[in-house]
Amino acid sequence: MSVEAGKYIDVKGVKTHYHEDGQGEVILLIHGSGPGVSAWANWRLVFPILSQHFHLYAPDVVGFGYTDRPERIKYSIDVWADQMIDFVETIGETKISIIGNSFGGAIALNIAKKRPDLIKRLILMGSMGIDHQIYEGLDRVWGYTPSFENMKDLIKLFTFNQSIAENDDLVEMRYRSSMQEGFQESFSSMFPRPRQQYVSAMALSIEQLGKINFPVLLIHGRDDRVIPLQDTSYKLALALPNAELHVFPECGHWVQIEKTKEFAGQVIEFLKREEMALLNATR
Repeated sequence: MSVEAGKYIDVKGVKTHYHEDGQGEVILLIHGSGPGVSAWANWRLVFPILSQHFHLYAPDVVGFGYTDRPERIKYSIDVWADQMIDFVETIGETKISIIGNSFGGAIALNIAKKRPDLIKRLILMGSMGIDHQIYEGLDRVWGYTPSFENMKDLIKLFTFNQSIAENDDLVEMRYRSSMQEGFQESFSSMFPRPRQQYVSAMALSIEQLGKINFPVLLIHGRDDRVIPLQDTSYKLALALPNAELHVFPECGHWVQIEKTKEFAGQVIEFLKREEMALLNATR
């Protein structure tokens, strides 16, 4: 994924922008919810690695990136999960694995609740999806107002390695993305104060999580200040019956950016191992 421009497909009347590459097992990558976010912004570094092993689809969720922003739409976790279900069915797939980043992890868990028949495995990175008290970091992300300095501050918040925020090209890219026509308007409409309600609305209950029986890999940065480990992935690991948790030290919320090769390695090893276990079980 070397360029931001991807493909378009009509998903039940919504012109949906997405990236596609690779062959093999189908993986749907669902991005997070930061300002100016898109599939390209989230996954551009891991796409070239993972596409050597899997058939990847990375759509812009409705309201984000270059996917349409329908008039009078009321954004919600059900709208986002249903759009991703419809996307999978529109591209003609019947069984997929999902990698969900943060907000994208909550979408993945809600897809699993609604349509478990579609899912083979889940990989949830810095994931929402279990109720917790909103932290200042997430409140700042959802309350972003556009400026170069505000974007720089958010990148510092997202990362353990603060020098990443000194890359003015990265800051400028994310800032300009947040300022494109329609981007900030839709983003600011999604999570107005009080924002705790949106964390809770995206969450599954412990009982619902306990019914998600397929293999789950949880990945989290130990130093995440947006979606802290102890209130999310740690609790998800206890609630999901077939989950394992990998924690990266000296890593913030952007695991796929701060630990690109290590993250991709975890994904590849997990999916290959689970595929082999499935094959052995059917022999």
